[in-house]
Amino acid sequence: MNLSSVLVNARPAALPQVLAALACFGGVEVHATTEDGRMIVTIEADSAQAVADIFAQINQQPGVLSASMVYHQFEPDPDEEA
Repeated sequence: MNLSSVLVNARPAALPQVLAALACFGGVEVHATTEDGRMIVTIEADSAQAVADIFAQINQQPGVLSASMVYHQFEPDPDEEA
């Protein structure tokens, strides 16, 4: 399991559209937003490549000004260890 934390900065006027787009991504969760378009987002995926692909898609969403990955952690899947 790969878990990443991302800071997303969107145009304030586009915030509802960006939030709707992020809600469509599997493994993506928005934890906090501000009125000026900043968001704290996590990405959870099976591989580092999957996280990178989702990160790139977030960065390309209309209304997104920037996305910065600030943390990445790999943990074994507890379901696979049993």
